[in-house]
Amino acid sequence: MTTVVLNRRNLLAAGGSVLAVGVSGLLLPARAEGLAPTPSMPGGTNNYRKGAPIVDRIGKGGFWMTGTVRRAGDGAPLAGQRVHIWAHTIEGQEHEPHSHGATLTDKNGAFRLEMPQIIPIFGQPHGHLAYDSGEFKAVFLRPVMRSAKETSLEAHFVLQPV
Repeated sequence: MTTVVLNRRNLLAAGGSVLAVGVSGLLLPARAEGLAPTPSMPGGTNNYRKGAPIVDRIGKGGFWMTGTVRRAGDGAPLAGQRVHIWAHTIEGQEHEPHSHGATLTDKNGAFRLEMPQIIPIFGQPHGHLAYDSGEFKAVFLRPVMRSAKETSLEAHFVLQPV
């Protein structure tokens, strides 16, 4: 029977062997497999109203919806993309037109839109975001907040060409 002695020298040698062989993947070259497109989320289209106007702010504000829009594959930021945002807030329900608005991404593919504080509906504080402009496949997101006390929500789109 073989007895394995665990001491500092043996542990360091074993760890170095694993890294040298590349089992951990740390020494393997990076593979450019591409960035996968974002799938639409269940419930993302709830109360969707096509064609929401581009606005500077929804309602009186106080809550920030932020994120990015990138192209699937190479991950390049997409400027000038329209992101539609709506939610159940302290100023209105998500089916009401004044609870909807859209914004455009900047040169870095980032977007940011102020809106009223999101409040729980059906027990979950959540927002809705959509990309539906036609150049890329439509994506509907429904991110859920950890707490109704949060004052921002972030969502990221990776879009696939039509």
